[in-house]
Amino acid sequence: MIEPFLARDLVRQALSEDLLYGDPTTEALFPKPFDAIGDVVAKEDLVLAGLDLFEIVFQVLDPTVRFEPVFSPGQVVPKGGLIARLTGDGRSILKGERTALNFMQRLSGIATLTRQFVEAVKETSAQVVDTRKTTPGYRALEKKAVRLGGGGNHRFHLGDLILIKDNHIALVGGIKEAVAHARAYSGHPLKIEVEVNTFEELEEAILALPEIIMLDNMDDAAIKKAVSRIRSAAPGVLIEVSGGVTLASVKAIAHTGVDLISVGALTHSAPAVDISLETEGQHA
Repeated sequence: MIEPFLARDLVRQALSEDLLYGDPTTEALFPKPFDAIGDVVAKEDLVLAGLDLFEIVFQVLDPTVRFEPVFSPGQVVPKGGLIARLTGDGRSILKGERTALNFMQRLSGIATLTRQFVEAVKETSAQVVDTRKTTPGYRALEKKAVRLGGGGNHRFHLGDLILIKDNHIALVGGIKEAVAHARAYSGHPLKIEVEVNTFEELEEAILALPEIIMLDNMDDAAIKKAVSRIRSAAPGVLIEVSGGVTLASVKAIAHTGVDLISVGALTHSAPAVDISLETEGQHA
């Protein structure tokens, strides 16, 4: 969860990028304040996220601008739906338009894509989760958008979990050694997860008995075989799948019986959704 003061800092930074030298267009055309309305409209079906950031943009820019949301975060907004309305000085609405939309379009894109993945696996017990492949500085925002889309959060940061991946294993000398070091270091407060790419590594991981085994870049047949082996040999271990998961492949993966499916694309490849700000008012 992002703290309110951090959200305001991100908004101030974003506004400073756009208003570094002011807004000469708005200042030239509208030298005096004037009343205007700005309607935030969905141009496609979407799952709403970033509503709080949108409001904060105008709180920082001009606290007299009134923000009236129609939909709530996590709700599905149909194409043509009125998301929110702004009323106030038209100059402030024009100056904050792009920054506010950037936050909402980007975060709603993540929530919308996440919902599509979640819907694809709803007939199974598998949970779709994100990864740490997030925009630097925006992780809390993007992971919140994943939750609004119905997905789960994997690690927020490196300290959330001991996740032993291929590079760790290569450098330490093997899975057995890696898990032994991890157990000695953590004393059990942190769960341990081990990534495997082959059945040889899988057998080594089962013997080491971490809390989670990640099957990385395996095809469906291999995943199904690995799930069967883990369920019989280490029934308490959670099973995660990772690597190149797409909307086209996620349903079949979920039906193999895994517990978690981590999808980097939720945050690193989600397309921004189409949202517009439509204004009306009369400048004297």
